[in-house]
Amino acid sequence: MPEKQSDTIKIIRTDFTHPDFKALVPFLDRELRDNDGNEADYYANFNKIDNIPHVTVVYSNDKPVACGALKPYKENIAEVKRMFVLKEHRGKGFSSLVLHELENWARELGYTSAILETGKTQTAAIHLYCKNKYNVIPNYDQYVGVLNSVCMFKDL
Repeated sequence: MPEKQSDTIKIIRTDFTHPDFKALVPFLDRELRDNDGNEADYYANFNKIDNIPHVTVVYSNDKPVACGALKPYKENIAEVKRMFVLKEHRGKGFSSLVLHELENWARELGYTSAILETGKTQTAAIHLYCKNKYNVIPNYDQYVGVLNSVCMFKDL
């Protein structure tokens, strides 16, 4: 369980319009820019939040600390997007909490698998996804030929 026993943890399901999701995304984008440099501009084209229908936000003591999103990829495949945990809350289980909530929601929506892309420099993210039984696959769509991309897949 994230944080200390006395902390109140809450997860909400919402969409891209939620103000707390919109407040967390700039922190994610800044971190990606710091890690990926100019390559972040290329990725930004695929990380727009407009019209993402399924967003989760995790709160610790009423403060938004983590988020993630799902969007349709193909008929039975959901794409995991915009996974992020504020730095001061990392290592406390919030990323797994977000991922599990997204996977549960995807199942409820009728998806049978999930797909995602992360960067080779995002070693903590790669570890999280591997730990949660995602497997590396050939890069898909816009990530084909992008050397910094790691694409992953999981049957739900």
